[in-house]
Amino acid sequence: METRMDDEVRTSERSGASPEGAGPEPMPRLFRGLSGRLLWLTMIFVMLAEVLIFVPSVATMRMNWLRDRLDTAAAAGIVIDGLQPAELPRAVQDDTLLATGTKVLALKKDGTSRLLAATDTQPQVDQVFDLANMPMLSSMRDALDTLVFGGGRVMRVFGPVGDSDMIIELVMTDYALRKDMLKYSKTMFLLSLLISLITAVLIFLAINRMMIMPIRRLTHSMQLFSEQPEDPARVFAGDRSRGELAVAGRHLTAMQVELQRTLKQQKNLADLGLAVSKINHDMRNILASAQLMSDRLTDVDDPMVRSFAPKLLRTIDRAVGYTSEVLAYGQASEAAPRRRRIRLADLCQEVRDILAIDPEAGIEFLEQVGVDVEVDCDSEQLFRVIHNLCRNAVQALVNFDPEDAAMVRRITVSAHRVGSVVSITIDDTGPGMPRKARENLFSAFRGSARSGGTGLGLVIARELVLAHGGTIALVEKPGPGTQFRIEIPDRPVSLEDYRARA
Repeated sequence: METRMDDEVRTSERSGASPEGAGPEPMPRLFRGLSGRLLWLTMIFVMLAEVLIFVPSVATMRMNWLRDRLDTAAAAGIVIDGLQPAELPRAVQDDTLLATGTKVLALKKDGTSRLLAATDTQPQVDQVFDLANMPMLSSMRDALDTLVFGGGRVMRVFGPVGDSDMIIELVMTDYALRKDMLKYSKTMFLLSLLISLITAVLIFLAINRMMIMPIRRLTHSMQLFSEQPEDPARVFAGDRSRGELAVAGRHLTAMQVELQRTLKQQKNLADLGLAVSKINHDMRNILASAQLMSDRLTDVDDPMVRSFAPKLLRTIDRAVGYTSEVLAYGQASEAAPRRRRIRLADLCQEVRDILAIDPEAGIEFLEQVGVDVEVDCDSEQLFRVIHNLCRNAVQALVNFDPEDAAMVRRITVSAHRVGSVVSITIDDTGPGMPRKARENLFSAFRGSARSGGTGLGLVIARELVLAHGGTIALVEKPGPGTQFRIEIPDRPVSLEDYRARA
């Protein structure tokens, strides 16, 4: 047994379940919970956005760098061009090439190209770029190519000199260009990292205040409430703001209040069940004694006693049967109906006799049930259903004081068959059901129509009708009063029963 308990404990630990009696699960640390994940995700997304910005930015930087070199070379080229037809000495050419960072410098003017300065050995050109015609996509592609694969290639670059028709052309390596592009990329990375960090922190602080902290309050309240749900002090105290979390908090408060009310009702039901069980034990003995004494009434020669004795015996027998079923109902399990065909008119007459309405009360009991209407049901259970509804109607009419003294107080029980379904209507001319009772219809301790009532009669009636596969409903009527409709279908005939009868 110890081994089994150890296995259950290990299973509970693996599944993450807390052992019974343990305190609330601790909140995750700041940077390991939702807040931390939000901070990291914000930084990553900002960095991704910076990467998308980096490519056109580095392409623009490369174009500006090349234009600066062209402008520097153009200034030197115009000066050299002004010295025509003299040719620059070798030393001056070398200094010019060194100052401009080029290997070849040429100027195209009036349709004629002139070599201004060049090294002794002509380099082999790997790439050619026309700055006057450089689309953005091509510029971004060339920038990435230089950044990744450049450093030792020779490129030929040319472009116009200002707004003139002169074109300056130069040949140089991309080593210096790549070096400056790498330095620019490093600066952009550090700047992007700083921007993403600042943005993430600001978003983190804002969302942590607007979302994380309210969520933590909700979670903490649910943990505290789960420890002692019957304690009213542990109900979440929400606010009246219009945010989504505030609405969720108000719904949580309503749910916790409703749960406390339900738990209180369940406790009352449990206490009531215990009390009823104790009373039922002694009541059965008393009824058994009454049953033995009432049996002797059949030997009395008085005609009045003889006429009431069978009804009294059936009533006591029914009461003994009810006490036997009290514990079963407390366990939410009514006995299955023992169905057979009965004449509904006889059952309604028995209900009328048991009600024993005082003639001085001025309440009429009207039966509109044909002698040919038969119901496939458990007679005792259907008796309880109709008796409960009629008794409620009698109590409502007795306590009803209408403004019109000529108003008729009447209870009408009617029934008719449609195919395999019998429809039973119980109608009264009383005050009708209050709104609260309508909203909590068929709810124990909440659906009573009178002060001090329990509403158990309707609960029992509904359960018994459902056990027959039928329905019970409150019917809206134009006039005053209350009307219930019960529909009981016949049992379906199985193929085996049909063959046995045939």
